This record gives sequence, C-alpha cells and structure tokens, in this order.
Amino acid sequence: MSVVERGPIHFPWPPILYLAAILAGVALSWVVPLPWLGEPLAGMLLVAGIALGVAAVAMVMTAIHTLHRAKTTVRLDRPAQSLVQNGPYSISRNPIYLGNTLFMIGIGLAAGMPWFIILAIVAAFLTQKLAIEREEPHLDQRFGKKYRDYCKRVRRWI
Repeated sequence: MSVVERGPIHFPWPPILYLAAILAGVALSWVVPLPWLGEPLAGMLLVAGIALGVAAVAMVMTAIHTLHRAKTTVRLDRPAQSLVQNGPYSISRNPIYLGNTLFMIGIGLAAGMPWFIILAIVAAFLTQKLAIEREEPHLDQRFGKKYRDYCKRVRRWI
C-alpha cells in the first residue's frame, strides 16, 4: 500500500511529542527551575500568556472543525480526502501544530516557566521532522500542482 493510499505516518507523533514536552516542562520546572522576570513584567506576561493560550486553543479547534467540514481526516495514518486551504489553513499549512506550540509558549509565559517555551520549540522541531516532512510528500502525491501552488502561497508554520 502506497503512502497515498494509507496516509503519511502510522504513529501519532505530534500529540505524543507535545504531551511529552508538557510533562517534561512541568518536571524540569520543578527539578531545575530557571530564573524568570520580576514584576511588573511578570504580570504583563501572565496576561499575554493567557491570551496566547486562549488564541492557540481557538486556532486548533477551528482547524479541526475546518477539516471536519471538508470531510477529511485529522489523523495522519489515513489519507487526506481533500486539500483544505481555507480558515486557519489560509494562514498556516499546519495550524494545529502551530496552535500546540503557541499553547505551550502561552503556558510558559503565564506560569513563568521558561522550560515550556524551550520545549515548545523542541516539540515543534521534532513534529516537523517526524510528521510534517512525511505529510508533505503525501499531500503532493495526492493533490499535485494544487498542493504545490498552495505551498507557494501559505508558509509551513507562519
């Protein structure tokens, strides 16, 4: 069975990576706390972090809803049924992964836990290597020029 028929990956790397990053962020913040900014900047970052976290959750939920409306799957072990280019997909080719990353950064800012910010970047890098770079050839094979044109208009992350 080809990648076009079965989907780009078989293991759900992205949710596992982000969950592991969150757990590691909590553990590292407890075991090896990093210095954080004092007031009044910490208070402003709390508000900014909460706003970023809420916006990130809204982006993820909207992206998933957009995929469902297009009758295509969120799961990477199944082939894409359609190329979604509207909603959050008109801003980022990977709004769910972007939202996950921004959510972790928001937690880090709000809670004053720099490990979350560091590990968000690590999780995003690993997600790109283990999921996005496998998903892109799948989409190219399934949708051809239409997907390549979309890639020229919309960036991978932001």
